[in-house]
This record gives sequence, C-alpha cells and structure tokens, in this order.
Amino acid sequence: MSVVDILSERGFVEAFTHEQELRDLAAESAVTCYIGFDPTASSLHVGSLVPIMALAHMQRSGHRPIALVGGGTGLVGDPSGKTEMRKLITPEAVGQNIQGIQRQLSRFIDFAGDKALLVNNADWLTGLEYIPFLRDIGRHFSVNRMIKAESYRMRLESEEGLSFIEFNYMLLQAYDFLKLCGDHDCVLQMGGSDQWGNIVAGIDLVRRVLNRQVYGLTFPLITTSSGAKMGKTAAGAVWLDAERTSPYDYYQYWINADDQDVARFLSLFTFLPMPEIQKVQRLSGADLNSAKAVLAFEATRIAHGTDAAIQAHSDAAVNFGRRDIPQDLLPSSTIPRDAAGTGAAVSETAPQTEMTTAELSEGIPAFVLFHTVGLADSKGQARRLIQQGGGYVNDRRIESDEYRVSADDLDGGRIVLRAGKKRYHTIVVREGA
Repeated sequence: MSVVDILSERGFVEAFTHEQELRDLAAESAVTCYIGFDPTASSLHVGSLVPIMALAHMQRSGHRPIALVGGGTGLVGDPSGKTEMRKLITPEAVGQNIQGIQRQLSRFIDFAGDKALLVNNADWLTGLEYIPFLRDIGRHFSVNRMIKAESYRMRLESEEGLSFIEFNYMLLQAYDFLKLCGDHDCVLQMGGSDQWGNIVAGIDLVRRVLNRQVYGLTFPLITTSSGAKMGKTAAGAVWLDAERTSPYDYYQYWINADDQDVARFLSLFTFLPMPEIQKVQRLSGADLNSAKAVLAFEATRIAHGTDAAIQAHSDAAVNFGRRDIPQDLLPSSTIPRDAAGTGAAVSETAPQTEMTTAELSEGIPAFVLFHTVGLADSKGQARRLIQQGGGYVNDRRIESDEYRVSADDLDGGRIVLRAGKKRYHTIVVREGA
C-alpha cells in the first residue's frame, strides 16, 4: 500500500491534483513533500495535527518530509480563511515562535541526518529584490485568476477588503514551492483545503519556470461530530506545548471525545493499524470508553512521550477510577492494560489540592470545599450544584450541601471531589497540623 493509499484510507485527503500520477510516483520512488506552518504563536495546537501527522506518515512510508516554517510569509500574513487582516508580528517574535514549533515537530518527525528538513522561508524571501521578483516571478501570475481564488474572493467581499501586502501572499507561497523544488527536489505540497488556490499557483509556477510536473494534496477541515473546530474548548486552545496545555489536560481532551468521533480520531491522530481501528466502529458502552482511553494515551504518547502518557493515564485512573483495557482491543497500543499498570501516584499535572489531617479534623462544609478548589465559581453555585445532585465525594453523591468532608472520607490518602460527570479535583491529605 502506497502512502497515498494510507492517507486516503485514514481520512486525510480532500482533493488531489494529478491524482493517478501522484499515486504512481509515490508507489515507485521516494518523494520529497512539504507543508507550511504559520509561526504566529510559539506553539502549534491540536488544529495543526492533521498536517503534522500527514508528514509523519510520509516519513514512515520512506518519503522525505519538509516542514516549512513561514518566517518570511509570517511577516506578511496569509489571507486564507480570514475575513480580516491578520495582525503583523515582528521578526523577533517570529524567530522565537519558530524555536518552539521546531521542538514540537521533533516529537512527530525524525529530523536526524537527511530524513526530514526544517526550513525557514525567511532565508530566501527577505532577501528578494522587488523589481527582479516582479519581472521573474510576478509576470507568470494573472490578476484575473488570482481574485477568483476563494481566499481572495472572501476578503474582497468583506467589509475590510484585501490589503496589497496580503495580495502578494499567493506569489510568495508559490515561490516557496519553486524554491523547494529547485533546491531539494520537492515535488508535493500538502495543506488545508483553504490552501488549494495557493498550491495550484505554485504548481503552475514550477511548470512555467522549471518545466517540471509537481503535485498538490489538500486535507479536509476536521471538526468534531458537533461541528466544532478541532482543538477548541471552553478553556481555550489545546496546545502541543506542555507549558501551555499539560499532558494531563491534553489526555483529558482526547478521552472526552464524542462517541461518534473515536474511530475517526484514532485513524487521524494515532498510528494504530486500520484493521484494529475499524473494529472500534462497532463498539459501545464500556468497550467504547476503553477505546477512548487508548486514543487519549496514544495521542499523548506521540505528542509528549511515553512517560508523560503513562503518568496522565495514571492520574486519570486516580480521578476517574481505574479501568482494565481488554487485551484484544487495539492490541498494537502500548497502553497499560490492567488496573495495576496505571500506578497509584498522582502527579502535579492532575487537578489537586494538598491538605493536612488537622484541616480536616472538624470537617469542611462540602459547598465551601467545592468553591475553594475551583469546582464552583461561588459558594452559592456550589450549594446549587450539590442540591441538584451534581456533587460527589469519592463517587458517592452528596445528599446535603451542609455535608462536612472530613478524614472519614479518606480513601488511600486522598479524597476525590466531582462536579457533574466530568469535572474532578483530588484532595491529597498528609499528616500534620
């Protein structure tokens, strides 16, 4: 099976240019491909995982990926998918962001030797001379065709309109493809569906200047079953940087996936074999919840490493209860399969508060404790939560908001509070005053 077949089967592909020719090329020889990443932040987020995983699949299939960081184009701003002009950032900020992005990509892609490349288009774009660029590159572009591209059309129809600096973006991205083809024999550009016009422009430019056939592949916009964009939560974006989104919170993002999304997310965001994933589509109840745990573990392992995934899995077991993962469920996963394998220690990444036995000696009203640890925004809200049956101590529903949480509630040196179905907080209790 060629890498194009793998990407298609796993749900990465929305459209090709020259589909059969690309399939034949990828099946017969090693291909160098690239995807661009916008350095507008010091971290990528879950919404960037589809292109990252696509590059990883290319490398695993014997091809060479190039991660192009837009240090040059980032100074201009991509109008694609935007109804207003992006805020321009400084070269210093771009440089700092690139360092963070490189660290994150290294979790997914092996840059050792010549297996993959990380390049910055500032290396060739910032030194361009305007008049020679217009004569050598600009003459190959038709304004009539450019304004028909969806990214430009949306902006032209918006109240703000399209700035001249953004109008140049298509030329710069096309020039990137030309440069990478000439310098690194790169013949495939991949990107989101909103990049179709830019990718096609690059293919046309390479054909005109180098007389070479190159190819394009776009990814669909990935949303949850509810229609929400990937990586967006009530608390904000889910980042790949552990300093912004802890491995525990990252794990929780995936384990809280909707039932309808589990098999699809396993296909896109893990490397588990498709025959194993296809069986998940028939699961329900406890077995499907176990599959969610595998999804969360594998996604966290890829992004943050095995140790972090095991710790997040262990922390979740402390807060939500331990679960045996059947041996025949997604057997290629390295997730701990039995309750003992999850460990007993809770790490600092799990939501917790440390208290002493003395503080609990007389008991603390449940509504006060729920507010104190952040499970309710106010004491009044905590009272209502408990009165409506949404407050739990060690998975036991609290019957009264006046219930006093005390040392009698200790279970293995801790007390687990729960608000509703999914919000937990652990009280870790130590001896002392």
